[in-house]
Amino acid sequence: MDLLLNADTTAEKLLVMCVAILLFVGVTAAVLWLVDRPSLPRWVPLVGFLGPAVALLVFGLLYPAARTVLGSFQARDRQTWVGLDNYRTILTEDGFQTVLLNTALWVLLVPTVATAVGLVYAVLVDRTRFEKLAKTLIFLPMAISLVGASIIWKFVYEFKPDQPGVRQTGLLNQLLVWLGAPPQQFLLDPPWNTFFLIAVMIWIQTGFAMTVLSAAIKAIPDDIMEAARLDGAGAWRMFASVTVPSIRPAIVVVITTIAMGTLKVFDIVRTMTGGNFGTSIVANEFYTQSFPLGQPGIGAALAVALFVLVVPIVLYNIRQMKLSEEQR
Repeated sequence: MDLLLNADTTAEKLLVMCVAILLFVGVTAAVLWLVDRPSLPRWVPLVGFLGPAVALLVFGLLYPAARTVLGSFQARDRQTWVGLDNYRTILTEDGFQTVLLNTALWVLLVPTVATAVGLVYAVLVDRTRFEKLAKTLIFLPMAISLVGASIIWKFVYEFKPDQPGVRQTGLLNQLLVWLGAPPQQFLLDPPWNTFFLIAVMIWIQTGFAMTVLSAAIKAIPDDIMEAARLDGAGAWRMFASVTVPSIRPAIVVVITTIAMGTLKVFDIVRTMTGGNFGTSIVANEFYTQSFPLGQPGIGAALAVALFVLVVPIVLYNIRQMKLSEEQR
């Protein structure tokens, strides 16, 4: 047993791996053998198949959620009960109000701008000669991790002092220099640095919005489009009166899905500014308060606030998906 728990050498680790595989095969074979028994009560295979999933759900989700809610009412020592003090802190102190304001900006701007750009792009490239290439180019950022995208955009925003002999390596600052303007520290000056971080998330999510909305546009029946053309509808009227109303359920799903992802975003802020210079958001502040600053009560309160913000969007998304399925 000690060998299995403290494997150090390569041979010991291979042995542990083999034991784990044999255990998995053995348990699976035992479950399959049991469920084939004709005399077996019906509830036994049901428990056998659902039990592990329910156990993982309880110990991996419900139990940590309950601990987090309880922790939000405790002080730093995790022993003293402080009631709503942690919530009062995150709602009244200036630093946390900046965090909440930044989060609101992220949730408002990222879904709306990414969806709008993705929709216009999908309409413009639909059935054009270069449709596949155009869609591939805008979808590529979706294949990049948030950390990778953040590093790319840090190079775009790179700043060098405006001095003789110093050349700009950041794309945006080089463009400013070519236009005769001084270089800017895009990631240091609040509140504009928050918008430059938001641009990274929009760049990533636009490809997702374009893909879903393009599929929805292609699913519009041809007879509807043809009837609108026979009525003399121009390009703008076709877009506003036919295309957008026809794909409304898809637009709602895209907006709510991006909004949920935006509420949980952490990597971009952590990688590009570390949450400094007034750019922190709820997910990043939760990490900062819980670990580097050792304030688990504040961190738990922020986590609960994040959960409360996500739940209505999830419920609305589910309702819209059900309505969409009922209309089919």
